[in-house]
Amino acid sequence: MEKKMRFGIKFKIIIGYLIVIVCLFIAFIVLNSQISSLQKERNFIIDHDIEVHDLTNRIEKHLLDMETGQRGYIITGEASYLEPYNSAASSWEKDYNALYQLLNNNPNQQEKLEKIKGSIQDWIEAAGEPTIALKKENNTKELQQFFEKDPGRQYMDDIRSQFTSFRNVEKKSTETRATELDEKNQKIKIGLYGLLLFVTLISLAIAIVLSNSIVNTIKEVTQTIKRITASKGELKGRIKVRSNDEIKDLGIATNALLENIEERNWLQTNIAHAVTMYQGIASVDKLAEKFLFTVSEMTGASFGAFYVREENDKGDLFVKQAAFADRKGDAGRESFLIGQGLIGQAALEKRTLVINDVPDTYQLIASGLGDVKPKSIFIVPVLFEDEVIAVIELASLHEFTVLEQELISQVIETFGLTINGVIRRMEIARLLKESQAMTEELQAQSEELQTQSEELQMQSEELRMINEQLEERTKDAEEKSFELEAAKEDLEEKAHQLELNSQYKSEFLANMSHELRTPLNSILILSEMLEENAAKTLSEDEEEYARIIHSSGKDLLALINDILDLSKVESGKLDVLLAEMNMSELPDQIERNFSHVAEQKEVKLKINKAQDVPDIIHTDEKRFQQIVKNLLSNAFKFTESGSVTVSIQQVANHRLTTAMRTVDTDCWLEIAVADTGIGIPKEKHQLIFEAFQQADGATVRKYGGTGLGLSICSEFAKLLGGWISLSSEVGKGSTFTLYLPSLSNGLVDYEKVNFAYEEVAVSVEEAVEEAKPEAEITEVDHPVQPVEPSLQDDENVFQDKRVLIVDDDQRNIFALKTALAKQGMTIMTAHNGIECLEMMKNSEPFDLILMDIMMPQMDGYEAMQKIRGELKLVDLPIIALTAKAMKNDREKCLEAGASDYISKPLDLNQLFSVMRVWLVN
Repeated sequence: MEKKMRFGIKFKIIIGYLIVIVCLFIAFIVLNSQISSLQKERNFIIDHDIEVHDLTNRIEKHLLDMETGQRGYIITGEASYLEPYNSAASSWEKDYNALYQLLNNNPNQQEKLEKIKGSIQDWIEAAGEPTIALKKENNTKELQQFFEKDPGRQYMDDIRSQFTSFRNVEKKSTETRATELDEKNQKIKIGLYGLLLFVTLISLAIAIVLSNSIVNTIKEVTQTIKRITASKGELKGRIKVRSNDEIKDLGIATNALLENIEERNWLQTNIAHAVTMYQGIASVDKLAEKFLFTVSEMTGASFGAFYVREENDKGDLFVKQAAFADRKGDAGRESFLIGQGLIGQAALEKRTLVINDVPDTYQLIASGLGDVKPKSIFIVPVLFEDEVIAVIELASLHEFTVLEQELISQVIETFGLTINGVIRRMEIARLLKESQAMTEELQAQSEELQTQSEELQMQSEELRMINEQLEERTKDAEEKSFELEAAKEDLEEKAHQLELNSQYKSEFLANMSHELRTPLNSILILSEMLEENAAKTLSEDEEEYARIIHSSGKDLLALINDILDLSKVESGKLDVLLAEMNMSELPDQIERNFSHVAEQKEVKLKINKAQDVPDIIHTDEKRFQQIVKNLLSNAFKFTESGSVTVSIQQVANHRLTTAMRTVDTDCWLEIAVADTGIGIPKEKHQLIFEAFQQADGATVRKYGGTGLGLSICSEFAKLLGGWISLSSEVGKGSTFTLYLPSLSNGLVDYEKVNFAYEEVAVSVEEAVEEAKPEAEITEVDHPVQPVEPSLQDDENVFQDKRVLIVDDDQRNIFALKTALAKQGMTIMTAHNGIECLEMMKNSEPFDLILMDIMMPQMDGYEAMQKIRGELKLVDLPIIALTAKAMKNDREKCLEAGASDYISKPLDLNQLFSVMRVWLVN
């Protein structure tokens, strides 16, 4: 706070006179200002109003000159009369503008001027200029007509009336200003008298205030001294002097004397109270708490801790015994070694420390509203026989005064003796309690030993009962073991029976395949030959019949393949071969296989492959291709117009379900096949994935199919670790989405898959047709065998070749014999292996043998082995033909001695291609 300025008695008197002089000077300035303002207003009235009247008269004169000149010229026709007219016409606007500027503080008068100006311009345009022009043209008739009406007179009357009104307003304004000037002159007179009165009053007030301040201060000092004298030793009162002069110096000196006396009385009283307050206390912690509370109350400390010395193996350790304003036990550290920190250094040096510059990291003092940083720290060691036995640390929100420091220093001079006495008494009490505790402990141990002896007897009895229960459970376990063994034997017998059933089923499927494919082979070959109509003996209807027979045969073949695949999947014995698959080639493969289908049906084929799709994945490529091609075949089949879209992308991490994350995979792929076809009702979505099921009967009648394709695709997807989902709406189209993982680490629990059913049909592996939209789903696992552009070329390799057909089915022999004979070959036939060997021994050498496998007496395997072994015909081409198209038939045929292998039903183009290769070689 700034120091109050000192005002002595002499200074106050001088200030009073100066204030009176200043007031007079201010009055003179105000009076002079009012007189100057009055003079300016008088000059304004003289200059402004006279100029306004002068300009008004000049404008009116210019108008009169214009009217006189106009009339003189019209009457006489002399041009000299136009000189005053032209001069006035060029001068009146200048005077008008000057007058308009003088009235810029009077908008009403300016508005009247604007009306006068408009009237003047109207007179010039209506009466002045037109009449002069008529006179110049010497048009007397129109002039006479004009003056008969004389509109100019009305304009002039209006202008004179407007000028009269304008001058009257200006006269009133001048009179008003003169009246205001008289009123201001009167106010100045009144103000002058009032100012003189004000200065007189101010002078009297200053004289009274100065005299009272001196007299009243002396009275206050006198009365205060009298009250202190009459208070009988009570020194609380103080002399309060408001003035800052010589009298205040007297009051300050007197107050200082009273404060010194009061401080000594306070010090002696508190020392006596502190010495007597800890009498009768028997424990150090109680003593410490009482001492901290009393000292904090005396000094105004807000925080405190009391430490007492204890001896241990590390040296003298001071341990906290009590705290004041402790917040959850965090008032200071729990203990410290001598010399550790400021408090330890104070104990080491045996000196008192007072710290007023407290750092920001110091312990905060807690209150109900928050935490406050202390302003001062006071550390005091307590001595006994020149040894530090305790240390006290206090913290306060204000700085500890010299008086408070002196109080604490005098109190602790005898406090060390008190602490030592309490510690000795506590030690004696502790030893007494330990002696009593040891006696009680010995008695308790004796009782405990007796209790343990009784518990051991009880435990022995419990062990005997447990042994009996274990013997009973052992017998039960042996009986259950016998029952489990019997159940195991029963299960093994059932497993053996299932294995036999699976074997019988496999054999049945193989025989069914043979029995169906054998007649189907001759149907396909003969119908294809009739369809070609090489001899041109059939009519167009007959050719169409042959095409229908051939197409129906192929549909029957696809049905047989689907049934075999479905049986294989349902039995869980499908062989899944994981390998790398190049995903970058998939769009080209789809384009190559289905672009011609899209063109035929006039449907757009769109293929979208996302950038995040990896180039290489691990899966069974054959099964994967089969699923995709089946889904695309279905899409084209049920789409009459619009488009079929294939979208290939990687499933984003945030879309992975919990089940998908549990699969050990590099990534998940999403292949969606969307079409704009007929759609599928929602209630049929699950049904179409079941075997031999379609959406409804109308679908079967219109589009055909067996309903096996989607069932096979669904099962294949499950085997590859994924699934197929469907989203469809009737009339808008369907979207089949295949979710598939990349299984670089193999299938989960692949070793547990049962491979008992290994006789898997391989007809799909040898398929030679592209997928067709007419069939519901046709699997295509290998590229179509290349077909020669013509069965006959410039150099016919079949001409005059000797071919032996070995087959027990006369229908197949007839079909093959007819087809081969057309190519110029010599055909011989045998019905089993025995006849084949006899003909080869007794006939001329053959160029090629077509060998059926399933024949009576001697099958094809044995016949080929004897041809290679006994007849030593190692280079003779032998092409194995069989309708029992099981998975390992190719290997068995090649091991038996076949040069190549073709499954029935035969495709003539494929047969001729294979024969041509072997005959040329």
